[in-house]
Amino acid sequence: MAYDEKLAARIRKILQVRPDVVEQHLFGGVAFMVRGHMSCGVVGSTLMVRLDPADADRLLREPHARPMDFTGRPMRGFLFVDPPGLGTAAVLRKWVRRATDLADSKPLKGKSRRR
Repeated sequence: MAYDEKLAARIRKILQVRPDVVEQHLFGGVAFMVRGHMSCGVVGSTLMVRLDPADADRLLREPHARPMDFTGRPMRGFLFVDPPGLGTAAVLRKWVRRATDLADSKPLKGKSRRR
């Protein structure tokens, strides 16, 4: 499954100021690891974000957000944001910031190297 390279490029542009970002190809898409933790990524044309599970119910009310579900069971702490919800740079930045805030709150995991 191919992923939306334009969306990935938009995320790269947001994350370019961070020296602790590594890209990994996962789930048929691309994931951005921050401080060794999965933070966000692109699956198909959809943004995947990892968030504090305690915030998930509130954030599911955001436009075009839905549970991340690969197998019929939603993954706790992960959401998908569909393309109509990512139209502006400010909205995408907000979602990426939420994901990186969670990664920043966790201890550094492994050696982090720049992509």
